[in-house]
Amino acid sequence: MTSTALLTDRYELTMLGAALRDGTAARPSVFELFSRRLSGGRRFGVVAGTGRLLSLLRDFRFGEDELRFLRDSRVVDAETLRYLENYRFTGSIHGYREGELYFPGSPVLTVEGSFADAVVLETIALSVMNHDSAIATAAARMSIAAGERPLAEMGSRRAAEMSAVAAARAAHIAGFGATSNLEAGRRWGLPTMGTAAHSWTLLHDTEEDAFRAQIASLGPGTTLLVDTYDIREGVETAVRVAGTELGGVRLDSGDLPTVAAAVREHLDELGAVNTKITVTSDLDEYAIAALAASPVDSYGVGTSVVTGSGYPTAGMVYKLVARQDAGGGWVGVAKASTDKGSQGGRKAAFRTLRRDVATTETIVVSDGFEELSTAAEHPDSRPLQVTLVDGGEIDDAHEGPAGTASARQHHLRVREELPVRALALSKSDPAIPTVFVDQA
Repeated sequence: MTSTALLTDRYELTMLGAALRDGTAARPSVFELFSRRLSGGRRFGVVAGTGRLLSLLRDFRFGEDELRFLRDSRVVDAETLRYLENYRFTGSIHGYREGELYFPGSPVLTVEGSFADAVVLETIALSVMNHDSAIATAAARMSIAAGERPLAEMGSRRAAEMSAVAAARAAHIAGFGATSNLEAGRRWGLPTMGTAAHSWTLLHDTEEDAFRAQIASLGPGTTLLVDTYDIREGVETAVRVAGTELGGVRLDSGDLPTVAAAVREHLDELGAVNTKITVTSDLDEYAIAALAASPVDSYGVGTSVVTGSGYPTAGMVYKLVARQDAGGGWVGVAKASTDKGSQGGRKAAFRTLRRDVATTETIVVSDGFEELSTAAEHPDSRPLQVTLVDGGEIDDAHEGPAGTASARQHHLRVREELPVRALALSKSDPAIPTVFVDQA
């Protein structure tokens, strides 16, 4: 086992140490992970990272090496070290299903347990959910812009190595069909793709030699990169070598609408009417939308998707929203800072629908621990929260390749609930309002 316990900020453990000292560590508490606003004026967000977070939580243990580092670095005192030696998360986590849409104030994750149980999870939860949700939100916008045309994620070289694996997973959940990253394919069961780069053509004495060698290895159904030198000549060489049943050509440069139209016309003139055109040149959701009327069959996206298309974090925060007081009564708590306020209390979340179209994010709030609203009390709404961890027991249905596939299916299904205005790429207010309702 590789421990994930030090994937955290120091102040999580110094708070824990202080709480153990003053007797508040065991105080029952409720933490919530949410976003105050949507990054970049986007109209919806996509929850991603849940399955990864649960797997990391399994290994959130302080072994000998971790404890030695904390002791030698004098991060915490001896009492805290003894507590951490036996640390296991024994609380409960409820949250939005992975792939679900979220809006400002949506209680994406609710972590319940003692203060000591829950406070140490802040950094790892935010690290995973902020990154993956940012990628998934950008990917969803690209998927919407692409329509029925396939998308492939190919941005590994533009991200840190493990971030690239996580990004491939998040993009797949939000609509991308394949990835170039083999570790993502192995770990999450994602379809992988890829043929050759420009270096393959440059390796050979002629472009024709490169094409012949690639076809000999991969067959005529492969995709040939035709823009290393002259595109028109590259297309002619590709069809001459592979025949009119050439699988595809890839374009990675130039004014793509103009170039794609010219290549399609040339392929048809040569009889290669079934040969597909893939474009891969610095695409984002806006460039994909601009190609909607062009004769393009598929897209490959790199830098933009793995960096959240300019917004690499979802801006989520992790806040204490309810706790027991010294007398054992429950109280809702919240920050009141300017532009950083939050809504205290435990919450139940529902998406209100009208004729299967989302109209409102309804959040029912309770200060205490009485039973929160149920679906029966909101007949025109869909409940959004599921149990992810119950008494320390993790629901493994959300993990691994099966969890990833389920998250993708859920996302594509709930995306159909979005109102038409949510599909626009321009900056605007959230597609639906978030309404907080105090439980009577």
